[in-house]
Amino acid sequence: MKKIFLAGHNGMVGSAIHKLLKYKKNIKIITRSHSELDLCDQKAVKNFMEIESPDEVIIAAAKVGGIHANNMYPADFIYQNLQMQSNLIHYSHIQNVQKLLFLGSSCIYPKYAKQPMKEDVLLTGSLEQQMNLMLLQRLQVSSYVKVITVSMEETTAQLCPQIYMVQVIIIIQENSHVVPGLIRRFHEAKVNNQETVVVWGTGNPRREFLYVDDMAEACLFIHN
Repeated sequence: MKKIFLAGHNGMVGSAIHKLLKYKKNIKIITRSHSELDLCDQKAVKNFMEIESPDEVIIAAAKVGGIHANNMYPADFIYQNLQMQSNLIHYSHIQNVQKLLFLGSSCIYPKYAKQPMKEDVLLTGSLEQQMNLMLLQRLQVSSYVKVITVSMEETTAQLCPQIYMVQVIIIIQENSHVVPGLIRRFHEAKVNNQETVVVWGTGNPRREFLYVDDMAEACLFIHN
């Protein structure tokens, strides 16, 4: 029976992937909540990977937030995300994990990339000004992944064609992205009987939204 460790199974994408994995046969899904396993703790991750020895790893865990949260706590974002990803990727390599899927972000594309965006425009222009170090480090980690996977059987082919979920942010709220931010604004307007809802931004940027269950299906399609 194949063992798959799904990091971040309580998150939006992670929970959708977890739901789909439950329908798969002959696999054992391994999950841990943050209280059970702190992915920033190198020793804890090392011990966990040695004990569980998963065959495959899906990294859907990350510290995320909206523009305001990113601007207010950039050090926390880069530290925690680098720690989580480095620990998981390194000990996946040490434990000879067969496949590892790492989720990136659409924010690593150039600010003025031609629409629709394609993978070959990466690193061809200036990045979005609101993109802090947390997102920049994803580029560094992606390069690290490609290096270490040379020694992991059949893993490079699984990691290089990464999936980039659209997470474009247009509303500055404490910790929300555009979709939950819009839902909250319209909900509060209805509750408070407001006649109008103010949405920040010029309205010129193009936005693409991806249904999370479709994202989960795409992740498993690429991973298999």
